[in-house]
Amino acid sequence: MTYADRWLLPDGIEEILPDEARPIDLLRRRLVELYRTWGYDMVIPPLLEYTDSLLIGLGRDVDLLTFKVTDQLTGRTLGIRADITPQTARMDAHSFKRECANRLCYAGHVVHTKPKNPLATRTPIQAGVEFYGEAGLAADAEVVSLLLESLRVAGLPKLHIDLGHVGIYSALIAKADVDAAQKDLFFAMLQRKAVAEIEAWVADNISDPAIAKVLLALPGLAGARDILQKARDLFASVSSEAVSAVDELADVAEVIQTRYPEAELYFDLGELRGYHYLTGLVFAAFAPGYGNPIASGGRYDHIGEVFGRSRPATGFAVDITALSKLGLLSAPESGLIGFIDDGSNAQWHKVAELRAQGERVVSAASHEEFTALGCNQVLEKTGDTYQVIAL
Repeated sequence: MTYADRWLLPDGIEEILPDEARPIDLLRRRLVELYRTWGYDMVIPPLLEYTDSLLIGLGRDVDLLTFKVTDQLTGRTLGIRADITPQTARMDAHSFKRECANRLCYAGHVVHTKPKNPLATRTPIQAGVEFYGEAGLAADAEVVSLLLESLRVAGLPKLHIDLGHVGIYSALIAKADVDAAQKDLFFAMLQRKAVAEIEAWVADNISDPAIAKVLLALPGLAGARDILQKARDLFASVSSEAVSAVDELADVAEVIQTRYPEAELYFDLGELRGYHYLTGLVFAAFAPGYGNPIASGGRYDHIGEVFGRSRPATGFAVDITALSKLGLLSAPESGLIGFIDDGSNAQWHKVAELRAQGERVVSAASHEEFTALGCNQVLEKTGDTYQVIAL
């Protein structure tokens, strides 16, 4: 690397400069405070842990996103977190164990080996919640409601959320008499909504007409709420478990629509985001002008098994960095008072008094530097006192 190139950052790695950093930090604090008012306790997990605990429970996708290094003290492999959920599961199982429900929240960086999408950073800042110990639909409704409140705090002009349930796919694919490799192939095609490929796969692998019909229909089961009744009718002769999953989805949607009548709900019964670890309701929030989710979550009841404590769990994470790209975040303008240090004790105490009142006060080397620093006021000595005057 030449001297001229040393200022360059790796692809997908971003620095956040003052004009963007202040609104981001303000939103981070507002979200954490919102979660606190709902009874969630804040935790600050370490940035890296042994991969033995960091990479279990969330499937191979997170493994591929995780940077790995060797611990110079033990020789064991450490991972830089790509997801905070496993860390909170470890806390719920051990370091912050409770017999009752456990509500945890967090805000911090995660690091990815590659961007999740072409526009994403590899070092996003996330804020989120994890709700352990409650299996009922009331817990699902709570976290979806809290996500919508998070979108309000972020200033989104519209509340839009996609809802699905991985139990639908699990129940239907279990009826297909194919091996694991073929199921994986169908899963990949469904993720891409590759209708033509799915039609060919079903023709080659599924002999039961009823099962073929529901698998062919799955990519198209998306839309407004009436799609749920269509799905019930379609699944009724094939899988009662799939119908039950649709009913759970409808029950949560009913609560959400009652609480947030202005929210736009979209249902995608073939949505498989996080399928390898999610066990029930799955949801994602979108914003106008941004093609990828700005928040996502769902139910993952088995994540604690690897820590010796399997408990119901649900939660979500908000991508604060993605929100900052939408131009929605702002922070109140704050003035900056400049002063030239004259070495007096009286000036020092006046500066300390202003800072204690929440004012921003900065020392400058000369009057010419006030403008460069962005000062709009100055601290000047008038007689025996120091006063703040407009610049």
